Amino acid sequence: MAEIASSLRNDLLIELDELRRQKTEMETLRKRCQQAEAALKAIEERNRVLGDSAPFGIFTTDLKGRITGMNRRMQKMLPWPVSQHPESMSIFEFQSLIDSGVSNDIRQCWQTKESIIRDYSCINDDGKCLELRFYISPVVDFTGGVSGVMAFVENFTNLKLAQAAAEESEQRYRLLFQSAPIAMMERDASELKDYLEQLRQSGVSNLSHYFRQQPEEVPRCISLIKTVDCNDAFCELLEAQDKNVLMSEFPLMALGSEFQQIAEDIILMVAQGTIQREREQTIHTLKGNQKSVLVRALVLAGHEDTLSRVVISMVDITKLKEAEKALRASEQRFREQSLRDNLTSLYNRRFLYQSLAVLIETAKNRQARLSLLFMDLDNFKKVVDTHGHLNGSYVIQEVAATIRSTLEPPAYAVAYAGDEFVVVLPGLDQHQAASKASQIQSQIKATLYLRSKGKAVQLQASCGIATFPEHAVDTDSLLAAADQALFSIKKIGKGAIGYYENLDK
Repeated sequence: MAEIASSLRNDLLIELDELRRQKTEMETLRKRCQQAEAALKAIEERNRVLGDSAPFGIFTTDLKGRITGMNRRMQKMLPWPVSQHPESMSIFEFQSLIDSGVSNDIRQCWQTKESIIRDYSCINDDGKCLELRFYISPVVDFTGGVSGVMAFVENFTNLKLAQAAAEESEQRYRLLFQSAPIAMMERDASELKDYLEQLRQSGVSNLSHYFRQQPEEVPRCISLIKTVDCNDAFCELLEAQDKNVLMSEFPLMALGSEFQQIAEDIILMVAQGTIQREREQTIHTLKGNQKSVLVRALVLAGHEDTLSRVVISMVDITKLKEAEKALRASEQRFREQSLRDNLTSLYNRRFLYQSLAVLIETAKNRQARLSLLFMDLDNFKKVVDTHGHLNGSYVIQEVAATIRSTLEPPAYAVAYAGDEFVVVLPGLDQHQAASKASQIQSQIKATLYLRSKGKAVQLQASCGIATFPEHAVDTDSLLAAADQALFSIKKIGKGAIGYYENLDK
C-alpha cells in the first residue's frame, strides 16, 4: 500500500509540475498579446498625430460616401453640422460639398480610378468664401479594386487673393512677387511665340513631327524663353546662392533628363497659346537634390496674346507626397492585418469570403477554372494530447509555413479553423488541383515538426477538392462542396484526397 501511495503521490507531483509549466507558458503568451496590442495602439496613435499635424485637411470615404476618417484641420475647415459628428456623415448629404461639386468628383474618382485635382469655392462657419484645392485619389486594394477615396484639402485662399492683387497693380505685384513665401519666377515667352509663328508661315504645320525630326531645335526654342526675375523663395527652393546663375541655367538644370520631353510640351503650349495652369513635376536643385513641386503658371492680364509676362510658382509638395505615401502605406498595413490570421499569418476567413467572391466572378467572366482545397490534419488531437495545446499551436504555425512554401500567387492559403486550412487555386482545374494537393500532402508528411522544441512530430493531412464551375457557382457552395469531399474521404481513410464529383458514385 505504501508503494502505491508513493506512486500516486509522484504522479500527482508530476501532473502539478506540468500544470505549473502550462500556467507559466500561458502567462508568457498573455504578456506577448498585451505587448502586441500596445504596439498596435502606438501605431494608431502615431498615424493620428501624423494626420492631425498635417498642414492640410484630410478625409477618407467608403464607396457609399460615408466619411470613414478625418483630421482636425478638415473638421475646422468646413461648416460641419454641430449636432452631428463629421465621421458619421455622408458626403452625399453634406450640402456644402454637394453645392461645390466635391461630391460628384469623389463619385467620379472611384468610378474611373483616376486622381482628380480640382479647386472649389466653399463657405466656412464665418460666412467667408474659401478657395480650396482638393487632391482626390482612389484607395486601391490588393485586387486592384477601389475601396474608397482619400482627399487632401489645401486652403489656398490667400494665394489666390495675392495673385489677384498682383494683377491690379504693377508696384503691388512686384512687392508681392519679391516678398512672397512661395517660390515664383517671371518669364517672357513672346520671342518663342513669334518664332513658332514664323515656322508656321514657312510651312511647318505639325510642330510635334518637326521637333522629332530636328531634336536640336528644342533647346534652341527653350532658350528663347527669357527668365525676367525670380524671388528669394525660388532661390531657396532650388538651393541657389547666386540668383543670376539660377536664372541662366533654368530650366535645363532643374529638369535634368526629363528636359527634352517637358521642353517640347512647353513649346507646344506656347504655340497653341494655352499655358498649362498646373502640373506636378520633379525637379533637381543646384545641389543635386530631388524635389516634388506643384507648378502653377499664370499669364498676367493684358499679356495673353504675346505671353510676354508669365508668372510661374512652385510649391514644394515633397513632404505632402511623403505624408500621402506614409498614410497609404499605413492604411494598407492595417487593412492587411485585419485580413490575416494572428497565429499563422495566413489569410483569415474574412479575406477568404471577400476575395473568393471576386475570384469566382473573374473566373466566370474569363470562362476559367478555380479550384478549392479543404484540408485538415489527421489525428491532430493526439498531437495536442501528447504535447500540449501550446505546442499544438506551434505545429499549426509550422504547417501553415509548409503550405505557404508550396504556393505561388495568385494561389493563397487560409487558416480556416483549428487544424483546418483552405487553399484557393485560381486557374486550376480538378486534375491540376489534385496535383497541388498531393504536393502539399507530401511536403507535410516529409517534414518533422516541433524540432525547435526538441521534438519530432510527423503528420499527414487529408484533402477535399471542389472546382468552379463544375461543382459550384458561388462562394458558399464551393466551400461546402470541398468540405463535403473532405468529410467523405475521411470516412474511408486518412491521408487521402477526396473529389466532390465522386460522392454519388
